[in-house]
Amino acid sequence: MLFSHQKLIAAAALAALAGSASAQTVSLYGLVDMSVGSFQAAGESKLKAAENGKMTTSHIGFAGTEDLGGGLKAKFALESFLRADTGKSARFDTDAFWARKAIVGLESATLGSLTLGRNTTPLFVSTVSYNAFGDSYGFSPSVRHYFVGALYGDSGWSNSALYTSPTWGGFSASALVNAGEGATGATGRNTSASVKYAIAGLSTMLTYQQVKNGVAVYPAGFEAQTTTQLNASYDFGVAKLFGQYGQVETDATVDVETRLFQVGASVPVGSGALLLSHGQAREEKGAATVTRKTTSFGYDHKLSRRSDVYAVYMNDKKTSLSSGNTFAVGLRHRF
Repeated sequence: MLFSHQKLIAAAALAALAGSASAQTVSLYGLVDMSVGSFQAAGESKLKAAENGKMTTSHIGFAGTEDLGGGLKAKFALESFLRADTGKSARFDTDAFWARKAIVGLESATLGSLTLGRNTTPLFVSTVSYNAFGDSYGFSPSVRHYFVGALYGDSGWSNSALYTSPTWGGFSASALVNAGEGATGATGRNTSASVKYAIAGLSTMLTYQQVKNGVAVYPAGFEAQTTTQLNASYDFGVAKLFGQYGQVETDATVDVETRLFQVGASVPVGSGALLLSHGQAREEKGAATVTRKTTSFGYDHKLSRRSDVYAVYMNDKKTSLSSGNTFAVGLRHRF
C-alpha cells in the first residue's frame, strides 16, 4: 500500500512538472552568413577573402516565454554574435559574449512589453527596417554610414530598460534608457524613443537618440551626441521603396554635424529580389566638409524558407579618397 502511495505521489509530481513545462517555451535559433569576393572601402586596398556576416552578422541565441496567466508573459533572450570564418565568438576579440542581446522582461498584449538588460536600440531597428539591405554591415549604405561612420556607441545598450507599446490603429512606440553606470568618460544616461505608423503598404517611423556613455573612444570635450531620423517605405507589390533622412549632432570641443539620406528599392524577381540602395553622408567638422556616397546593387535568391544565396556589387566614394569597389557572393542559413 505504501509503495502504491509513493507511485501516486511520484505520478502527481511528474504531472505537475509536465504542466509547468508546457506553460514555458524555450527555443534555440540563429543565423550563419559567409561570403567570398573582393572587398574594398573608399581609400583602402582590395581584400580578396572569405568573410563572415557581410549580409547579416552571424549569431546564435536562446529565447523563451512563460505564460503567467491573465494575458501576461515572462520572457528572456540571450544572443551572441559569432565569426563563422574563424570559429571565434563575438564580433571582435574584446566584444562581450552576449553582446547582441541579453534581456529578461514581461509582456502583455494590452500593455506592451518591458525588458531589462542589454537591449537593441530603436535607432538600429529603424535603420535596418527601412533600407533594402536590412541589417547588412557589409553592403547597406545606411548601416555603414550610421553605425560604422557617424555614430558613437553600439547597436545595443547595456544596463538598459526598453518599453515597447502595443499597436493602436497602426501606431506603436518604444522608449529606451540606460543607466550609464561605470562607463568611463560618461556624461549621463543614454536615451532613445521611436514612433511608428504602419497601415496597408505604408510604413513610417520617427526616431530620436541621445548618447552620453558607452563610447569606445570619446572625442575631446565630448558632452553628447544627438540623432534624429525619419523613415518611410511603401510596398507597391511589384516593388518596395525605401527612404531615410537623418541628422547626427556631436557636442564636443569641435562640434560635428552629419546629414544623411538613403533611397532604395526591393523588387521581387522569381524566387528572390533585386536590391538597390544609395546613401550619402555629409559631415561638417569645423571648416572641413567630408562627403561619403555609397551605392549597392544585388540579387538575393531564396533556396528555401531558411536558406538564400546572394550576389552584391558596392561602390564606395569619400572626399579626397580613391573609390572602393566590392563584389561578393554569399550564402545565409537560418535555424
